[in-house]
Formats: sequence, structure tokens, C-alpha cells
Amino acid sequence: MNTFGTLLTLTTAGESHGAAMTGILDGVPAGFRIDPERVALEMQRRRPGHATGSTRREADNVTFLSGLKDGVTLGTPVAFIIKNTDARSSDYDAIQKLWRPGHADYTYQAKYGLRDARGGGRASARETSVRVAAGAVALQILETMGIAVSAHTEALGGIEYRCTDIPDQSQIYSNPVRCPDSETAARMEQILLQAKQNGNTVGGIVRCTVTGIGAGLGEPIYGKLQSSLAAAMMSINAARGFDFGDGFEAASMTGADSIDAFALNPDGTVGFESNHNGGLLGGISTGAPVTMRVAFKPIATMMRPLPSMSPSGQACTLPPRGRHDVSAVPRAVPVVRAMAALCILDAVMIARGRKLL
Repeated sequence: MNTFGTLLTLTTAGESHGAAMTGILDGVPAGFRIDPERVALEMQRRRPGHATGSTRREADNVTFLSGLKDGVTLGTPVAFIIKNTDARSSDYDAIQKLWRPGHADYTYQAKYGLRDARGGGRASARETSVRVAAGAVALQILETMGIAVSAHTEALGGIEYRCTDIPDQSQIYSNPVRCPDSETAARMEQILLQAKQNGNTVGGIVRCTVTGIGAGLGEPIYGKLQSSLAAAMMSINAARGFDFGDGFEAASMTGADSIDAFALNPDGTVGFESNHNGGLLGGISTGAPVTMRVAFKPIATMMRPLPSMSPSGQACTLPPRGRHDVSAVPRAVPVVRAMAALCILDAVMIARGRKLL
């Protein structure tokens, strides 16, 4: 499957070292003005921003091919292209006939009978550039509805920072690890530097919060909002876990500690004294902030010799070579935000469509 969504759909195409990454965002409602500079800003946030990041330097310029006129959405498919300009395929000459541990080399070979070994081909995180570009469009449309999406690094390499408030973007992007607390961010940076020196990699957690969606968003049973969000997040490269609200921590709580008692908001609307359920009950939004976390594994490519195997079954060793991040987490922050925006806008469109019937 290369298409995500129900009414708002994103189809992506392209390989890591191909000519370009391309996307078609279909179902975009007409009449919304899209600021290209804000799209460019989101793309910049996905690029490497630290000495421990990949040295591949892609401009990530987004060229819109259709669906916009004078910056306004037409209601027709929004097609765009992001050219690959800094691919270095020679880095992968030595592994054309080898399987890298922890990568999709073996599974792609098993499924298709062949694979593009250059940079991981279609399985590369390069594909997330398309998601961020599409998400930048969705974010701007959601803002006109009073809906905001925020994401930041909550944990990296065993260092954790939990905040009860929602940090603004200036706090989050004030440092290369995308953590809103400067002291914690400095500790995380040290972890990355140590891992790089040891030829190793680290994982972590991205927290995402959605506000302003109100109550009633999401479909019951098989269309639960958390199910859609989980599918969106788990489609991101290196994602290994998803939870919302108290998540797995709820398993060690009592019922008395985990319910959200009703309370009236200052404006007289229904609210809650707490938000253990992450703004969702029965798969439908309660009006409280929707909170979720996505866990990312350490990147499988490391700057150290790694055990490998050829398709003939011969054991071998992979040499340390290539341009790779020490952690996927900092660059995953805008990707998580983009996927949340796409998922929420799709859910809004589904809900509004039902009210018109």
C-alpha cells in the first residue's frame, strides 16, 4: 500500500536514490490558502540539524504541480515533487548482494524477488519527506478550524523529559534534538555524541498533542480515532510502539486513579478534571487534548562492522560506511506532527460528511 487516508488520501512514490520523491494529496477541500514558506519551514525541520545527523544534504524544495492556483487549493488533487540532488549510490556498492541486519533488505527481496539496495530504496526514511510536505498543507487547513498539532522529543537515549503543558514551536526547535527543555536537550545531545563516537545509535520517544478538535470526532468500533492515529504513526520508519493517554502505564494503575471525572469548563461546556484517556473515549474525541506517544528503535545502520548474510546463505561482515543519523527521533518529530495532521483532517472531513447526509 502506498496510499494513506479515507477521504483525504496521500499517495507517495519514489526511492531514496531515485530521481525524486513525489506525492499526490487527494481530497483537499477547495478555498484554502497555502503558504509555501510554511511548507518550506516544515521541510527544513525534517532535515539533519546536528553533527550526529546524516551528512546527506538535500535541499528538499517542494514543487507543486497541480491542485493550487495563486496559492489557493482548487479541490483537485495536489501533486508535488521533491527532487533528490545529493544521492551517493556508490556507498551501497558493497551491499548490493548482502542483507543488512535490522533493515528491510531481506523482506523486500522475499516479497518482490529483487530490491533497490541504494539507500534502502523504497524502505528508506527519505520517503517521509513527502509526508512532511503533505502534512504542512494539512496543518495550515486545520489552523483555520482552530485545530493545532504539536510534537516534540520526550525521550532520547534513556534521557526523558515530560512536560504537562504544550510547548510552542520556538521552544521545540531551539535545539537540534527537538526537546523543549534546554537542560534536558543538552544531556540528550551528549548522548548522541557519545553514541556517534562509539559507532552506535539510540532510540527514543516522540510525544504529540492535538488541541481544538472538540468532542465527537472519530468513528466507533473499527474506525476509532486512536486506531487511525496508530496506523499513521506505525507506518513511519523505525516506529516500534504507539500509545495514547496514559498508554501502557494504565496497566499498573487502578480504576480510581485512571478515570477522568467530569467538570464544567469556564465557558460552561463539558470538560474533565484530568486527561488519563488522552482525549478519547470509545474511539471518539472528548474535547480534551488528544495525546499520544510514538517509540522509535535505534537505527540499524551503525558505523561499526556488522554481521550479515548473502542470499546464498554465506555469512559475511558489513563494513562501516555511509551517511546516517545516530538517532531517528529528532527528525521524526515533524514527521509525527505531519501524520497526525493528515489523520485528524481526514477524520474531520469524515465527520462533516456524515452531518451532511
